[in-house]
Amino acid sequence: MEEISLPSDYRPRIQLCGRFVLELAGRRIDPQLSGRQGRLLFAYLALNRERALTRDELVDALWPYGTPAAAPSALTVLVSKLRAALGSETLSGRSELRLNLPPGARVDVEDALEAVHQAQSAVALGDWRRAWGPALRAQFIARRRLLPEHDTPWLDRWRQRLDDVHDRALEAYAASCLRIGGTELPGAERAARTLTDRSPLRETGYALLMDALASQGNVAEAMRVYERVRTMLRQELGITPGPAIQQAHARLLGTPTTRR
Repeated sequence: MEEISLPSDYRPRIQLCGRFVLELAGRRIDPQLSGRQGRLLFAYLALNRERALTRDELVDALWPYGTPAAAPSALTVLVSKLRAALGSETLSGRSELRLNLPPGARVDVEDALEAVHQAQSAVALGDWRRAWGPALRAQFIARRRLLPEHDTPWLDRWRQRLDDVHDRALEAYAASCLRIGGTELPGAERAARTLTDRSPLRETGYALLMDALASQGNVAEAMRVYERVRTMLRQELGITPGPAIQQAHARLLGTPTTRR
């Protein structure tokens, strides 16, 4: 086989969110996988690549709603096809299997988790410009559905985790845009609105939206947001807004917050 010359900055591409893409050594491998089950097998191996996986665990992952009698032999066929596509060094083991991706390879789910961590760490340090890029990258990944053609309990757990990543990324992005200011203020408003739509009980989203509106001169609209969330929390949960919203409201009024 002719050796492919790759750029020095080349990174293998493994995309599980949205359209499934598997590119290693400069070539697309995903067309060689065995349909839905082959992609699901690879995804499970990729998302658990820090450890070896038994064949029994893989059977449970591929057939979560009842194991057919032919499942072990069907798994053997899937593993053989996947090993042929990836190579024996990439997919190692017999009774226990482990995915050994090449150096520099990252799964997009891993990228989202790392990016939101970077963004939140930068926000905690007040380094708003350093937070901006990772927060945006985490959003781009997490807003796409993980393996949309599949429905299994273990995927639901990962999807819930990515939903949380998406919320935290929106929060970090809105905060960074707000503090950078200028042309980034509309971005802060958009992210905060998306956050409140996605997670209507996440109070930080309303606080960020109020600050973003006020920073653009829309104080009256920001006050309407406060009234809306105050009413919603009272009617649905019987509580008053927490510190984040109260502090944003105090900033709107131009008065200092009172500690209790």
